[in-house]
Amino acid sequence: MQLKNNNSIPLSDKNEMDSMTVWMPPRYNLDKIKFGTDPSTYEKAIALCEDKKITQFKKEFKSFSAIVLGTKPYKVYVSEKHYDRGNCECYLGQNEVLCKHMVAVAIYAVLGGEELSQDDKKIIAEPMCTKILGELTEGELTLIKQTIASALRYIKAYYGPSRNWLAYQDSLQEGCLRLSQITSDLPVSLQTTKLLVDMLLRLDVKLQRGGVDDSDGTICEFVENIVRVLQEYAEFDSSCLIAFKKLKNKQTCFGWEEPLVKLISKPSESP
Repeated sequence: MQLKNNNSIPLSDKNEMDSMTVWMPPRYNLDKIKFGTDPSTYEKAIALCEDKKITQFKKEFKSFSAIVLGTKPYKVYVSEKHYDRGNCECYLGQNEVLCKHMVAVAIYAVLGGEELSQDDKKIIAEPMCTKILGELTEGELTLIKQTIASALRYIKAYYGPSRNWLAYQDSLQEGCLRLSQITSDLPVSLQTTKLLVDMLLRLDVKLQRGGVDDSDGTICEFVENIVRVLQEYAEFDSSCLIAFKKLKNKQTCFGWEEPLVKLISKPSESP
């Protein structure tokens, strides 16, 4: 991930200001860091936190600072508003690439130095089938639909300019990671199959008519992974096949519906 403009981050120590600064948590939360960072960098940042490599952590003016112990001690600054804006003395940081040291300091700021939970550390790089049969309650279903709608907002139209391209790709990736997490927590049933089919159809509309630019294949790969999950659903619970009937005679942007339609087009086996 390209590091965003860091000109607003102070790079000088001001001890007198530190002593007067009232502690305020950052404007971002752990989910924003987790889903907005590539899984490999997030995993390395988690390791830095767990290994107690974040030292001399301080609240600065509109930022946080720390010494992160890596190959050598690195001075790190991270904005209080944007976890991906700041400065690090490491090679990546000096080349304006978001590094594990910055992400680790942002995580530390969010948690206030507290231990990470297992859920905090769990990384879902692609959607998975839980292989657990079950249905959501009405309240759970409503909440999941709202969470899906929220994640889909990261998958939006691109109108340029070209300098925003990398940030746009990051947004697409974040949306897919959020949707992958949601999918990977769902039980297997006709109910959740319908939910995922509807999600794919909404993505398809975005791709065909919503101005989404998937030149690097981020959305295509995600959709293919969801199709794989749905195929697993059908293996665990044959009633899930009913949801695929909605895809008959549909023409999606890259034919993702075909493997699912084939499942309902197979002739029944003789007893």
